[in-house]
Amino acid sequence: MRQITRSLVLLGPLLILLALAYILPFLGILRWSVTLPEPGLGQYRAALSDPLILSVFWRTLRICAVVTVLSVSAGYAVALLWVWGGPVARLLTELCIFIPFWISVLTRAFGWLSILSNRGLVNSWLEGAGLIAEPLALVRNEFGVIVGMTHFLIPFAVFPIASAMRSVDERVLMAARGMGAGRARIFWQVFLPMTLPGVLGAALLVFVFSIGFFVTPAILGGGRSVMVAELIYLRIFQSPDWGLAAAVSVILMIAIAGFLALLLRKMTPGDAR
Repeated sequence: MRQITRSLVLLGPLLILLALAYILPFLGILRWSVTLPEPGLGQYRAALSDPLILSVFWRTLRICAVVTVLSVSAGYAVALLWVWGGPVARLLTELCIFIPFWISVLTRAFGWLSILSNRGLVNSWLEGAGLIAEPLALVRNEFGVIVGMTHFLIPFAVFPIASAMRSVDERVLMAARGMGAGRARIFWQVFLPMTLPGVLGAALLVFVFSIGFFVTPAILGGGRSVMVAELIYLRIFQSPDWGLAAAVSVILMIAIAGFLALLLRKMTPGDAR
């Protein structure tokens, strides 16, 4: 009993902070969704029946799914080099992982805009090399949004994957090699299955982060690839339609919570660790 009381005392300030920072604002948004502009569930019916809003939801899920696959795939390669590479490779990999955390998301988005725009580095180089006759449309579309989001989220995918790789017992790999398995077979049939919990954790982390992206899609999408966070912003500050924006926010929160609950239900205790 004393241990429980001590734990509650230690966790009390954190729980109060979380309640003030997250629960109370969410309850306020929930109240807006059923009271503005008039009481009822009309905003939810509007959100779930409006073709424009449904298209934004579908675009958000599609972009987030693609970004998750690309980020986890690239993160796996980076983590493999970080964990199993030589000393120099590990040092360079660590620099590539940690330096991006010192650069704001706004700076990264404008950096990609200068690289991918019609007069950016990529199109200028391709035109100078005679490979293209006119600039490629690399920004103000889903491609630019996916590139910018993937670049930002790769480091977040590296950490859970690297943690799973470090927990792999090298004796298992040596046993597989001793039984005559080649490197490719060891990777696909032994190493990759043992690191799947880290891959699953990375995918979950990246997907949840990507759903709430605002700055990168707004800059690189140029208003042509609107995602849910940008839609909520537009409904609050430009329409304005606070009730509908609140309803969309609540629907998004419920969808994420349902996705997490379903995923955690399918996970084994080992995967959860």
